Amino acid sequence: MTDLNNDDNITEKTAEGTLEAILFAMGSSVATGTLAAAIGRSEQETEAILFRMKEEKYDRPTSGITLLRLDGAWQLCTKRQYYAELIDIAKTPKKPQLTDTVLETLSIIAYKQPVTKAQIEQIRGVSCDHAVNRLLEYDLIEEVGRLNVPGRPILFATTENFLRYFGVSSTDDLPQLSEVQIEDFRAEAEAELDVKVDV
Repeated sequence: MTDLNNDDNITEKTAEGTLEAILFAMGSSVATGTLAAAIGRSEQETEAILFRMKEEKYDRPTSGITLLRLDGAWQLCTKRQYYAELIDIAKTPKKPQLTDTVLETLSIIAYKQPVTKAQIEQIRGVSCDHAVNRLLEYDLIEEVGRLNVPGRPILFATTENFLRYFGVSSTDDLPQLSEVQIEDFRAEAEAELDVKVDV
């Protein structure tokens, strides 16, 4: 990269342009560390630039593009309010249809991840094969490894697409359950299974 340290403003604009070009060309999310290396800045400095770009450029009402931060990565995306206009041209897929069963299974995975099918079924009291397969199809969950026990069952966790779908930056931003909600949830699970469970 050309040394532009004598003019901080030019350096800053060059960094912004480089970040924008990378994010536009990649199409998918790019890790903060990768972006930082590309512009020769620290991750903290890079995030500061990206947050400023987001606020000054992409959060404007007139911008059709938004800059998303997704659990340590960044991505340029079309704003949701323009999806309808893009369907015929870009063939944007419709949002996943989440039934109560599928949504309940997704909630368990989101709050208990990484989690196995058996653990999900212990909480729900019924088979979760269909719901898990549907969530995999929607790219809302993914396989993240295997539990180190006999049979080595698959572990599932949420994806970046889950974060995009629900409009959060990380699973830490999900609503926190109150003690009353946790007790209600535990009581419902115990009633279904007729056993004591840990939630």
